[in-house]
Amino acid sequence: MPKTVVITGASDGIGAAAARRLVDGGHHVVVVGRSAAKTKAVADELGVHCFVADFAHLHQVHTLAAQLADHYPRIDVLVNNAGAILGDRHVTADGFEETFQVNYLAPFLLTNLLLDTLLASQALVLQTSSNAARLSARVDLDDLNNAQNYSPVRAYGNAKLELVLFTRELHDRYHEQGLSAAAFHPGGVSSNFARTSRSPVGSLFRTPVPRLFFQSPQKAARQLLRFVTPTPGDSVVSGAYYENGKPRPSAR
Repeated sequence: MPKTVVITGASDGIGAAAARRLVDGGHHVVVVGRSAAKTKAVADELGVHCFVADFAHLHQVHTLAAQLADHYPRIDVLVNNAGAILGDRHVTADGFEETFQVNYLAPFLLTNLLLDTLLASQALVLQTSSNAARLSARVDLDDLNNAQNYSPVRAYGNAKLELVLFTRELHDRYHEQGLSAAAFHPGGVSSNFARTSRSPVGSLFRTPVPRLFFQSPQKAARQLLRFVTPTPGDSVVSGAYYENGKPRPSAR
């Protein structure tokens, strides 16, 4: 049965690759991206609807949620895939450190604004996390804005761990009402991710290394698709964080 799947960060990389596979499989896909031109290009290629929102501006997340709720009374899967690793610490107009806002607060807000629709649809909320959640996260609940000891990698890892914690909380609160949630690490991906980052990771992504040693977006998209369209042997453990297709602890 065709599913209605909303994918953020779908103008490039694994989001766009997953959208292509899902459309080929007969599903109804909604692509969401930050760049109007790139998002429209993917949507036009696939013949699907698109919406534009910059997660560095939370009022755009509110607008996006209202548009989605108006157009789609049923959403079977919400894929919170948008994210970025940035550089020097920057505070948005909303008053939050930008990495924290773009990678965590914006998808947290979007999910909660769509919660009535997601619950009515008995949906899956899927978070694209990262192994940075266990390798570089040092979450300080008294410093969620990353004002102390800031580094781009730590801030990114913190946000990805917060997505894992959000996944568990969604499961705890709403799984009995039919909502499922999962988070996953897609692995190293040779894409445009981080190429504009003002960090050492950005410098790495501007070299040939990712192209030589990382997987393609098309291959990485399989990690995403196994949750959206699981085979009979691929049951999804709601509330879990996955690496290499298996649930695993994220951080002590």
